[in-house]
Amino acid sequence: MKGTGRVTIREVAERAGVSVATVSRVLSGNYPVPPATRTRVLRAARALDYVANAHARALVGGGRNTVAVVLRQVTSPFYAQVAEGVEAEAATHGWLCLVGTTGGDPQREMEFVQLMREEGARLVILVGGVVEDDAYRERVARYAEALDAAGSRLVLCGRPAPDPDLPVLVVEFDNEAGARAITGHLLSAGHRRIVFLGGLPGNTALDARVAGYRAALAEHGLSEDAAYVVDCGLGRAAGLRAMTELLQGRREFTAVVAGDDMVAAGALRAIADGGLRVPEDISVVGYNDIPLAEDFSPPLTTVRTPAEELGRAAVRFALRDPEDAAGARHLLGTHIVVRGSVAPVERPS
Repeated sequence: MKGTGRVTIREVAERAGVSVATVSRVLSGNYPVPPATRTRVLRAARALDYVANAHARALVGGGRNTVAVVLRQVTSPFYAQVAEGVEAEAATHGWLCLVGTTGGDPQREMEFVQLMREEGARLVILVGGVVEDDAYRERVARYAEALDAAGSRLVLCGRPAPDPDLPVLVVEFDNEAGARAITGHLLSAGHRRIVFLGGLPGNTALDARVAGYRAALAEHGLSEDAAYVVDCGLGRAAGLRAMTELLQGRREFTAVVAGDDMVAAGALRAIADGGLRVPEDISVVGYNDIPLAEDFSPPLTTVRTPAEELGRAAVRFALRDPEDAAGARHLLGTHIVVRGSVAPVERPS
């Protein structure tokens, strides 16, 4: 993105060699303007990065109110629920909701944010955990400052802000507490050899879940060596592959904390393919409580994250506190949903 300083309409007029009134007519689109003049004005506006500002100011004056939500993918039940929450809350205010997917590609994310800035979206919401490296921190800082300069607002949904001084609103849930609670549930059932399946080093959401898993083990007096994290990432295929390898290895374990419910789905399949049973042989718990979790075989004990509420809150808080941008953070809670995928460990008599 280009510089974030506010460019005046007079600067655009000077660059295009026309009057301020002509620039205003071109940008409003409500008056007939010769094509050559229109092209010259638009080129000048884009060269000076004025387009987004012009749109944003028009919106403040009563034009379209738009919220854009940017997701990794829409096939994930969690992301889909968040998007539904954003759309539902936007609709209650009479706003339009646009959804864009990136497939995890930073360039696509950047292009979508830039487009939404130029189109004057009042809110741009980035959803989901990320690998918080230097490139990401620099990218988000550019997003936040450029959107703020254009009269728009950046909301980080399900991820922390890389810098508390950025003009960003953060809405997330307590990943660490949820993982600590679900691991504690297994420990209370007598399990001591518990694997965390689904780590992804550097990912903000999964690092927090791993931290909660480790904290629960420590709280129950287990040494650091008792923790065993399999860095396989998320998704059913990752869970299936990683669990298959675990069952073929020498690691002894009685329970699995999955990084999310889709990892758990893959693990359940691998366990069944290996001729074992859940929970009789291995207990499995998940994270997120996607709608299908209660239909797994057996129904999955998991952490319910407020996915739809996360999306709703991102819009609601942003509209409620329009001036409270820098460092604002709202943390939503989680809770365990107990179903049939955990059994107590039988102690030898």
